[in-house]
Amino acid sequence: MRKLIAFLNEVKSGVAVTKSPVYSHQSYDIIPNRYDIVDRPDVLIIEGINTLQLPSNEQIYISDFTDFSIYMDAEVDLIEKWYLERFGRLMDTAFQDPDNYYYDYAMGNREDAFSMARNVWQTIDLPNLRANILPTRSRADMIM
Repeated sequence: MRKLIAFLNEVKSGVAVTKSPVYSHQSYDIIPNRYDIVDRPDVLIIEGINTLQLPSNEQIYISDFTDFSIYMDAEVDLIEKWYLERFGRLMDTAFQDPDNYYYDYAMGNREDAFSMARNVWQTIDLPNLRANILPTRSRADMIM
């Protein structure tokens, strides 16, 4: 969070060239030494589950840097459906790259992979949605 807040502070302060790390769903991590360059944008869109949260261990929040926030609302069963479809698409492209996070799933039994994904949804993502994401809904300027 500190790096994101530092980035937002630079952009909001008008720093001419600011670097933003590039995240990869293939590796499930930030790509080392790879950045997007941001040069005094008129509009900057920040997407993520943390953008409306108020962490108790922070004094500055991501929302301190936003002029307008949108919460994209959806029924929980549709979010789960999207999650599983996305998992399938990521797995479908992983077989070509042994370094891809999804490679082992792509090379193994597909039903076992989806069983694991459903378990992750039930034990990690759904509880996170209920405990940490849904409660931020009321902090948004617009709910869609």
